[in-house]
Amino acid sequence: MATPAKELVPLLDKDGVRLTVDDALATVTLTNPAKRNAQSPAMWRALAEAGQLLPGSVRVVVLRGEGKSFSAGLDRQMFTPEGIEGEPSFIDLARSGDAELDAAIAGFQEGFTWWRRSDVVSIAAVQGHAIGAGFQLALACDVRVVADDVQFAMRETSLGLVPDLTGTHPLVSLVGYGRAAEICLTGRSVGAEEAVSSGLANIAVPAAELDAAATDLASAILAAPRDAVIETKALLRGATGRDYDGQRAAERAAQARRLRDLAGLGE
Repeated sequence: MATPAKELVPLLDKDGVRLTVDDALATVTLTNPAKRNAQSPAMWRALAEAGQLLPGSVRVVVLRGEGKSFSAGLDRQMFTPEGIEGEPSFIDLARSGDAELDAAIAGFQEGFTWWRRSDVVSIAAVQGHAIGAGFQLALACDVRVVADDVQFAMRETSLGLVPDLTGTHPLVSLVGYGRAAEICLTGRSVGAEEAVSSGLANIAVPAAELDAAATDLASAILAAPRDAVIETKALLRGATGRDYDGQRAAERAAQARRLRDLAGLGE
């Protein structure tokens, strides 16, 4: 008889975001499939809170969306004059002072930044539409596993806006300036085959196999020693900001720490 799945009590379950933790593996799920996991400031605050609530035991975080779409982008109610109840409308934001407006956008970005932390590896499992803010949330993660029906698109420019939820840096790093410019400025869709061939996604699988593929990748990462994973991620994250000799020096310093730790001589 098969062992029943472990019932996990969420550490967070509000505003379209659920966080569960199973030992070293955390799962963040977008939980509003009726609206294709459309995003709002409340969701962004919940995503930031999920990062703050991660126990120190967590090594890998899988991000997924319920339903047919990972996330269809901004909640369109944000574009109406009245906006979303209890939230500043776009008009309210536009009328605020420079410092206030900058602080508001910085607050929105907090839900997208912690996925890059060196002490965890983040995996986005992406199916269906990942548009605008949804695309940027997938880009916030270290790696992306996609379903064969995925459709990435950056539609902000066509709406008169720019991508401002931390997506431009990883997009350029992954696919290069020229392709990133074309994707953003045209707003066109990127399917699974192109996503993998361009480096935007690591692997594409049938939609029914998406969760299993993300779990398999998480298990493979968890099989490696935690400190080695942390040091390696930090090296790779910092590589684009260093020249060749600077990266060589960073490798030497990281390896010295690992050797001393393995020899029981670490601090």
